[in-house]
Amino acid sequence: MKDELAARIFTEKDPMALVPAIFRHQYAGNALYRAYVDILKVDPSTVCTPEQVPYLPISFFKTHRIVTGEFQPAVTFESSGTTQTVNSRHEVKDTELYTRSFLDAFRRFYGPVEDFVVLGLLPSYLERKNSSLVYMVEDMIRRSRRPESGFYLYEHEKLADTLLALEARRQPTLLIGVTFGLLDFAENHRMDLRHTIVMETGGMKGRREEWTRQELHAFLQERLGTPAIHAEYGMTELLSQAYSKGNGVFNCPPWMKVLVRDENDPFQLSSASAAGVINVIDLANIHSCSFIATDDIGKIHSDGSFEVLGRLDRSALRGCSLMVS
Repeated sequence: MKDELAARIFTEKDPMALVPAIFRHQYAGNALYRAYVDILKVDPSTVCTPEQVPYLPISFFKTHRIVTGEFQPAVTFESSGTTQTVNSRHEVKDTELYTRSFLDAFRRFYGPVEDFVVLGLLPSYLERKNSSLVYMVEDMIRRSRRPESGFYLYEHEKLADTLLALEARRQPTLLIGVTFGLLDFAENHRMDLRHTIVMETGGMKGRREEWTRQELHAFLQERLGTPAIHAEYGMTELLSQAYSKGNGVFNCPPWMKVLVRDENDPFQLSSASAAGVINVIDLANIHSCSFIATDDIGKIHSDGSFEVLGRLDRSALRGCSLMVS
């Protein structure tokens, strides 16, 4: 049953129709999630829609092993943090599911990754092990099969020269970078990028004064000469990403869905256009938990797109978060 479910996540016309089956599969096979559902006194047989699913607080990934079934993980992703924080751990049974998820999602929004030169500016992530973001970008670099593709760490002069050469050839390019890395680069290099997608992944992590999203994107657009700053919304605890092509408005692939809940009542969903705390359905996360209550504040639009407006005050600072207002 579980293998059939996993195979259907990316092929169903409406993957959200699988929510009841995946919920029951995880209720049966994930001891922590089952205990959480039982504490809430939710009858699993009554759960038929995304709105009825209990969402597991994301903080449990810091304190418990969140797995459905028993397995030896192919890889364990860890969140960024400091020596004073406890990092989240996400044990991944099948890396092919993760790869299928990020490649299919990117293709839906941008086309095949093979069409791009992929440039990674992720210094803080490369300096630690077990980053899901590094895993994703590294795979995309390999698949691009372009000699210029690669991680540039702190090699800003080399990165600038590469971008200029690629722009002269009108080569489609993806520059994906952690927020403070892109700011550092843009402060010292003025570009005119017309064939390059500049995508920020968040991540200030106390490296510099926090900027609002509008300030950040306006600065990067002006310095890098690009009409829009794209963004990725993902996290260690998930295996799927949403993408924004500008203005901080994100869209999900079909196997991912975002809802918002009332900040004062975690079991009450907010209406469309009202701000609330983000719940995520990530069906690719079938071997862990597909129903996550995050600490991000957001707003859902009528077409299902969403914005990230900030973080709950009591939340620990997340490496992939970006304060906006």
